Amino acid sequence: MFAIFKRELKAYFTSPLGYVFLAIFYAFSGLFFYIFSLSVGSTDISSVFLMMFIVLMVFVPLLTMRLLSEDKKQKTDQLILTAPVSLLSIVMGKFLAAYAIFAIGVAVMPVYGFVMSTFATVSWLPIWGNTVGLLLLGGIFVSIGLFISSLTENQMIAAIGGFFINLMILLMNTLKSALPNGFLQDVLSSISVYSRYSEITSGIFSLSSLIFFVSVIFIFLFLTVRVLEKRRWA
Repeated sequence: MFAIFKRELKAYFTSPLGYVFLAIFYAFSGLFFYIFSLSVGSTDISSVFLMMFIVLMVFVPLLTMRLLSEDKKQKTDQLILTAPVSLLSIVMGKFLAAYAIFAIGVAVMPVYGFVMSTFATVSWLPIWGNTVGLLLLGGIFVSIGLFISSLTENQMIAAIGGFFINLMILLMNTLKSALPNGFLQDVLSSISVYSRYSEITSGIFSLSSLIFFVSVIFIFLFLTVRVLEKRRWA
């Protein structure tokens, strides 16, 4: 797993992809920080984290689009699939490499807290809570992108497919809001990634939300392993 992780992480920095993703992350988070905090003198940066949901649902699929589709296109996937390493190790190595790039981007978020502390008293608990929430959200988006990448050899299709699934996640929240109060709305609310994430940005961090995010990540990683399993024995 570590060898795959190292190889994939190196690939992000020997191509423009890793740098482009980080540049986009820093540009948008910095812009939102200026708009919602610096320009109005506010220490509440929950809106910054909430707006990053939209940015990440678009750009994380670009980060993950090549993870498995490139191997399939270059016909090197069979070498990997027949190597004396478990499929879970392959999937986890690739997942952690993309997630590491994402985490490097997220590392800038607490820095904004230090910037705010130069002109006001800052409450650090919401900042750290939101940062953890963003890391959990990124885990879901990366696992979805990895799963879609396992289904095709076309990187563009993998990126579009990942974005489409992420868009469905956002639209699920819109559908929930359009429904009358009742059982169906409660169900959609409980499985809505956006609802769970917006709760975290509002300062509501529960064990159930943590279990929910980790479970969704696990489901998509499990599905990715199953896809590779099918290809290994095809």
